Formats: sequence, structure tokens, C-alpha cells
Amino acid sequence: MAFIDYYKVLGVKPDATEAEIRKAYRKLAKKYHPDINKDDPQAQERFQAINEANEVLSNPDKRKKYDEYGEHWKHADEYEAQRREYEARNNNFGGFNYGNYNSWGDFSGNTNNAGGFSDFFEQLFGSMNSRRTAMQEAQDLHATLNIGLRDAATTHKQTFSINGENIRITLPAGIADGQQIRLRGRGSKNANGARGDLYITIHIEPDAVFERRGDDLLLTATADIYTLLLGGEVTLPTLGGDVRMNIKPGTPPDSKLRLKGKGFPKYKKEGESGDLIVTIKMLMPALNEEQKELLQKMRSLSH
Repeated sequence: MAFIDYYKVLGVKPDATEAEIRKAYRKLAKKYHPDINKDDPQAQERFQAINEANEVLSNPDKRKKYDEYGEHWKHADEYEAQRREYEARNNNFGGFNYGNYNSWGDFSGNTNNAGGFSDFFEQLFGSMNSRRTAMQEAQDLHATLNIGLRDAATTHKQTFSINGENIRITLPAGIADGQQIRLRGRGSKNANGARGDLYITIHIEPDAVFERRGDDLLLTATADIYTLLLGGEVTLPTLGGDVRMNIKPGTPPDSKLRLKGKGFPKYKKEGESGDLIVTIKMLMPALNEEQKELLQKMRSLSH
């Protein structure tokens, strides 16, 4: 199982107090709650990770196991049972002086069999402690990548440079503003040569025509009074080109009309898109004298 740094998930330091963990959890849980982000699967995944991190770090017993065993914390009881069994077996055979010992197999005092015990834990944990130490000390890098809304609507490659190293990534269509991409082993090196990770936060710049809301796009269009009263068509821009939309007779100004499947592509769901939601504004015409007379007649007839 891949190691998940629960402290990073909640954005707190490893020595954070219980109060700091609770505060960080509440803030993130509110931000990424599914009820607020119904159309954002990335937010739902982040919400699950936040809950998992809080479940572990807010529980003193689980947190202690996590701090000591890292990615293997769920098997801490099994490891401890193995350790006790190993101790009992060596006690029965005699000639083993434990001295002072900690859970990683380090001893002080007379330890005739200390090497064997250390080897036992080396095999059991697979050098877990050294790996976690290197992982914690390795420096992660954070960067922000700015892209346009229309670029975010297509799967494309982006190349940029960090610390003199060229990085090339593929951004899937439908990526969200604020979404974070993690590149393992592309961060800075620590003293042992281990490298941290590179976290890239995507920032989608505002578009002059469309406003994005989840997988839907919002658009404001105009129609003259005659089209709203009598019905007709208006031409609308979409990400795939212009389309014609029918206006029903008697459509009130500021009506919101929906074009299914003409919105923003859904993240990693090829061929699926949200909707285009259009707010129709009435365009007031400049009237000549003849038109004004006709309107006066219409008003009198309506009475």
C-alpha cells in the first residue's frame, strides 16, 4: 500500500496538537463536502481522504501507531505480537540479554543476540524506518500552473521548468480549478539522496465568454423583443462552435435555457459533458416613428 502522509492531507505539521488537527479538518471538510461539490468527483475523493486522515490523527492510539509504523500502521498489533513471540522464544532458549530496547530493535547493555533480533525486524519491516525517515526529510516542491478555460476543456500536454528541470505533463480534459497533480520523486533531494514529490496546483483563468460551474457552462445571450414575443432562433457560441437555439413565443427576459451536453467535458469521462445554461437578456431596439405608432395601437388593443 502506498504511503499516505495524513499530515499533508490536513495541511498540518507532524507535531500538531489535537486542536489544530480538529480545526484543519473542519475547514477542509466544509470546503470539499459533497453537498457543496456535487458535480466535482475530485472534491469527493479529497473529502474521503480528509476524513480518513482525521480518523487516524484525531485518535491518539491510531496516531501513535501511524507515527511509529507509517504505511504499515494498520498492522502494528501484528508486528508487536511478532516481537513478543520473538522475545519469548529467545527467553526460552536462554543466553539473551535484552538490556534497553525500543521498537526498532536498537539495544543498549549486553546483547549477545542483538544482531539476530535486528535482522528479524529488518526482514519484518523491510527497512521501513529508514524509508520513512528519508520520505519525511525529502523536500516536496509546490508549483502553480495557469491555463485558460478552453485549454482545460481539451486533453493536452504542458511543459514547464522547475529548478532547471523540464517537466512535461498531460492534463486531461475537464480538469478543475484548484485541482492538484502529484508527481512522485520530482521534488528536491535530501541529504540521503531521496527526493520528495512535486505538487502542481492548476489555476484556470477566467474566460471572456463562459463561466464554469462544475461541469456546466454559463452564458449570457441577447434576443430582441420580437423574438421573445413571437419566437425564433438565436445563435450561441459553444466550446465546439456556434449552434442555433430555438426561442419559444412569449419567452420572458432573463429566462434560463439549457442545452444538454454543450457544457464542459467531464473529467476522465470521455464523450461526456455538462450542460450550457443560457440567460436570455432582452435587446431593446431603437424605434422609428412608424414602429412607435404600431406599439401604441398594440397597447390600445391590449386594453
